[in-house]
Amino acid sequence: MCGITGWVAFDRDLRTEQPTVDAMTETMACRGPDGLGTHVDQHVALGHRRLAIIDLPGGGQPMSVPTPRGAVTIVYAGETYNFPELRTELTARGHSFTSHSDTEVVLRGYLEWGEAVAERLNGMYAFAIWDARDNKLVMIRDRAGIKPFYYYPTPDGVLFGSEPKAILANPLAEPVVTVDGFRELFAFIKTPGHAVWEGMREVEPGTVVTVRATGIRTTRYWSLETAEHTDDRATTVARVHELLHDTMRRQLVSDVPSCTLLSGGLDSSAMTAIAAAQLAPQGEKVRSFAVDFVGLTENFVPDELRPDPDTPFVHDVAEKSGTLHQDIVLSSAEMTDPEVRRKVIRARDLPSGLGDLDASLYLLFKAIREHATMALSGESADELFGGYRQFFDPKARECTTFPWLAGRQQFFGQGQKRQHDGSPAPARQSLLTGQLSAALDLDGYIQDSYRDAVSGIQRLDGESDLEWRMRKISHLHLTRFVRIWLDRKDRMSMASGLEVRVPFSDHRLVEYVYNAPWALKSFDGKEKSLLRAAAADVLPRSVVERRKAPYPSTQDPTYAAALREQCGDLLATPGHPVFDLIDKAGLRQAVAADTPQIDQASRRDLERTLDLAVWIDMYAPTIKLP
Repeated sequence: MCGITGWVAFDRDLRTEQPTVDAMTETMACRGPDGLGTHVDQHVALGHRRLAIIDLPGGGQPMSVPTPRGAVTIVYAGETYNFPELRTELTARGHSFTSHSDTEVVLRGYLEWGEAVAERLNGMYAFAIWDARDNKLVMIRDRAGIKPFYYYPTPDGVLFGSEPKAILANPLAEPVVTVDGFRELFAFIKTPGHAVWEGMREVEPGTVVTVRATGIRTTRYWSLETAEHTDDRATTVARVHELLHDTMRRQLVSDVPSCTLLSGGLDSSAMTAIAAAQLAPQGEKVRSFAVDFVGLTENFVPDELRPDPDTPFVHDVAEKSGTLHQDIVLSSAEMTDPEVRRKVIRARDLPSGLGDLDASLYLLFKAIREHATMALSGESADELFGGYRQFFDPKARECTTFPWLAGRQQFFGQGQKRQHDGSPAPARQSLLTGQLSAALDLDGYIQDSYRDAVSGIQRLDGESDLEWRMRKISHLHLTRFVRIWLDRKDRMSMASGLEVRVPFSDHRLVEYVYNAPWALKSFDGKEKSLLRAAAADVLPRSVVERRKAPYPSTQDPTYAAALREQCGDLLATPGHPVFDLIDKAGLRQAVAADTPQIDQASRRDLERTLDLAVWIDMYAPTIKLP
């Protein structure tokens, strides 16, 4: 796991630009605390920060292989889990290796197969290869979009980086956000290719972007395709069981201390239990970590989304699987610390507005990093196996919008409530200024995005209307919704120099389960039936029978009080540029509310207001509104 960046310029000599390349590379220091390297030539400059996971002494980058027609050089971030098999195949084809790293395997795979190497990789990765033989840059991203990757076309080439901050460190990239960027930021969807910053693009998952002096070309090497599923229930459960165990076996390989993130839900519990079973024959125990909040378990109040606290289920799994477990218990004071907010915004490059969900994850990863360098996490399982409530909600199934937005509230009162047919219902008062609210037209943006997202989904011949609706819902979750959470996981973990792997995003598992009919995915009348059946043999009964609960959120009233106080301090600075976006009167009303608790939507308003203010202070973006 690492951070990469680079600059290709076909009309200038970059050998005089070492200071700029160094500045771009330094922005990735958190992603790679174990080493740095740069490669600068006439038309290319590459930077790399390393987090050493595999082949600690031998995996330094940038890594080059000389050829008679010029060197081929790679900067690589991620892990290729099938690199031992590829190494064996490449050795048989005449390649020799000087290290034991997966990076060299990918580089020599490119020498053997060219851009088609992407089709052979199993893993999470974002890498760039400068091929001096043809004076071209090749950028490749993993199928699921686990590792972030951005680029910024320039008049004579391109800038790229693992994160926008690396690109913005180059004077050629201006930090500009237009109304289109704010639409993407506030809509709570993840449009492939969209980077929010004007002029910047995301290397889309499953694509190869090739940059030559003649221009930039994008080709797709993987997409989520419809295929007929012919296996019966028993065979399907057995195949899911097989894929899960093979994926875990591959992703447990590490030369550094590792652990699992354990929430007590079905996903993380199955992952932890399988890992424990695989390591036990070697006399090893899994280290597991869970997040909790001061007083939450003892004073828990059930709500619509969270029927019970995580901790009792976490401890049941830890006891049954014999893990070395530790609860990371956080206070509201830690999560509302302004310095923590700054670090979260710096990690994400954008004001996410997820508040304690981001802050607690950052603090969890920071604590884990004191004990481990690699962790396994359960992201993607809900999207893959059908774990969210909207999979079962008749309104979400029938509506013509993204199912996670159906009948739900979004930030700042924009595009919030929806009727049965998906049309917007009256929203509560927005905290955004009238100018911005009018310019955004979030409902129109979301509907246009939805139509685009479903337009390419393939329907099977003879597929029932219900199965077709569920296929669309599954596809949207796997190509839009999950990428919000994968990005959050990556940014929060890498801000602490922690690699987090996501076994449920293995493309073989995704392809197989996606095409399983909904009747199979819900055969026992509950969410995630296939996962529950495939992992029931290693789980405690309490977890097998537990109802789905999302990532935990604090219920401490002092958290909301701290948000109000900080927003009050912001209001005491009426000239702050955040008030070009936020309505002062609406914010005063939210701050003055005389209740110990506030509803989730209002709390998110306060959190995003503070995030916006910190983001503006930190990045000084040029905001262009109509």
